[in-house]
Amino acid sequence: MDIDPAALPTTRAQAAALIRDVIAEPSAFGPGAVRRSPYESDSRRWPVLGDDCVWHQQALPKDVLATLTRSYEIPASGDRGPLRLSAVVTVHRTPEQADWESAEVLEEMMRCPTQQLRSDEMITSLNNVPSSFGESGNEYADDALLELGEYTGADVGGPHPYLWEQTRIGQFTLAVSAKGAKGWSRADLFDRLRDPHVGMRSRLRAAIERDTPQPSGSTKGGRR
Repeated sequence: MDIDPAALPTTRAQAAALIRDVIAEPSAFGPGAVRRSPYESDSRRWPVLGDDCVWHQQALPKDVLATLTRSYEIPASGDRGPLRLSAVVTVHRTPEQADWESAEVLEEMMRCPTQQLRSDEMITSLNNVPSSFGESGNEYADDALLELGEYTGADVGGPHPYLWEQTRIGQFTLAVSAKGAKGWSRADLFDRLRDPHVGMRSRLRAAIERDTPQPSGSTKGGRR
């Protein structure tokens, strides 16, 4: 990917604006997906996994220009419970700092294969599958990471399938997740996450790629 340096955000305001152009809307997750409440995270904070394997919020570190998490849901219907979904876009100051974020996800899984999301939510049996560009079919990002596990919530029981998918493109990380419920298979979760993840990568590329001159006489097509 030929990145245009002039298109890269250098201020918090620019990064926040780009995130809103890139991050998924509820409709990207397919029929029935709606906003959860709260829909958007506090832009001044981000989640950190403590030494006790419990997630909590902290102020943004200096290496992060901006981040945003959106929460969605496919409400319970028929023999299926509510499917909780999320999308996260983070803009670091440099690709190296974004790479550290991806590495920390692997470290967190090894350190805490069981993690407490909230007082009434747990993810267990976590396992990560990383792939660099050119490995395991990764032809779309500098790094890709798939995290699989089991999710248990007070209102949905469990364990149910849990997925976290994250990609890094330069100084950006993009992620989607799904917390399963009754009637949802792991394959269902993959299906619901595929389009929003691909869409976010496509919109990011469209925002930061350099225009490529077209041969004389040709008609320029759409960007990736």
